[in-house]
Amino acid sequence: MTRCFRLALSWLCVALVAIAGTAQPGPAPRRNILLLIGDDHGLEAGCYGNPVIRTPHLDRLAREGVRFANAFSTVASCSPSRSVIYTGLFIHTNGQYGLAHPPHKQSTGRQIPSLPALLNARGYRTAVIGKLHVEPPEVYPFGQVLPSAGGNRDVATMAQRARQFFAASDQPFCLVVGFSDPHRAGAGFANDRTFPEVETIRYRPEEVIVPPFLPDSPEVRRDLAEYYTAVSRLDQGIGSMIRALEETGKLDETLVIYTSDNGMPFPGAKTNLYDAGIHLPLIVRAPEQRERGVVNEAMVSWVDLLPTLLEWAGVPPPTGLPGRSLLPILATRRPAGWDTIFASHVFHEITMYYPMRAIRTRQHKLIWNLAHELPFPHASDLWGSPTWQHIRRRADGRMGSRTVAQYLQRPEFELYDVVADPHELRNLAGDPACASVLADLRTRLRQWMEETRDPWLQPIQRER
Repeated sequence: MTRCFRLALSWLCVALVAIAGTAQPGPAPRRNILLLIGDDHGLEAGCYGNPVIRTPHLDRLAREGVRFANAFSTVASCSPSRSVIYTGLFIHTNGQYGLAHPPHKQSTGRQIPSLPALLNARGYRTAVIGKLHVEPPEVYPFGQVLPSAGGNRDVATMAQRARQFFAASDQPFCLVVGFSDPHRAGAGFANDRTFPEVETIRYRPEEVIVPPFLPDSPEVRRDLAEYYTAVSRLDQGIGSMIRALEETGKLDETLVIYTSDNGMPFPGAKTNLYDAGIHLPLIVRAPEQRERGVVNEAMVSWVDLLPTLLEWAGVPPPTGLPGRSLLPILATRRPAGWDTIFASHVFHEITMYYPMRAIRTRQHKLIWNLAHELPFPHASDLWGSPTWQHIRRRADGRMGSRTVAQYLQRPEFELYDVVADPHELRNLAGDPACASVLADLRTRLRQWMEETRDPWLQPIQRER
């Protein structure tokens, strides 16, 4: 081999390496997002251990994804909870203290970044079908608001809108679907209405499961049976959305998340920081997930959802978010360092001022009722419900294992052993044997309030 030939061959190798280094990579996988949100749906689902209620589509999603067994909203109220999902901030930080619609008109701070704004800036198509329930629009600038002619319980029509949206472009998308089920509609659950392609699944009052915080009476059982029917309609909507993804070939390109804003619309659950109000379903289906049907025991909360969605989309999170992405722990059944969550409540309706803060570990929960001198307020839909009207008429003054007086007039601190007492019926705050636990949780709760710049801590510090 001559010297010139060897030199030419060397330059050819260099050129080939250079070409290889500048070659265009293959098309990146599309990182679509489908976020499904139930309205007032607690843990009433087959995959969460309820043997009566029929939720085959949620059960399928759990089999194909990760079911979080210890997932918590950080507030048990509709608009505030959704604002946490979209901003990744606790409500005392983002300003969405109560319901967004008139006459309540609570809104998120205009300087707060949100999921649609962050994704819009990265070229995503963003849209919402159904209930959004946060304000103002400039903070939550979804590119499209897709109407459903039959309302937000007409799940078949909502799925048709979703299918059209999925098929319209190959651009990455984020679609939020806000179902109205199983929220109350007046005194009932809109189960007297018929919807196209939706089966009305009825339950016998004698077969429903009555939680211990409610009285076991015919009136309550009938109310719960109607709630179960609304949950089954919600489940059919979830199934329709998954089918729309499959039919458009987008399922294996899409991160699918199902969750709810707060617990069941019954006294003792919704608007409360008891587990019945904040311990909720969370199911995540990721296309790249190797192991399916995982039950994840990490304690997670809704401040973790925005970091999760942004990591999936490849979007850097805003600075100062208190949550963490769930993607690294999806396949880990009990990851280390996920053992505590916090919660914050101020209003629901504008007349319902009752600020509460809470810390929950695997063993204990501490609720700090910051305005405990006030009676605990009622949401209008719960007040008008057959369940509360029945409780009002009862001669024994009880609502399940609590008295009505205990429910309405609460002490400053409520401490529960959530392992021994999962329905939080025995307050241990005054028990000398639990004094060290109480002191530790109070210290940790105040530290969290300081770290998140909780405005409600300032008057407390001035008074004490």
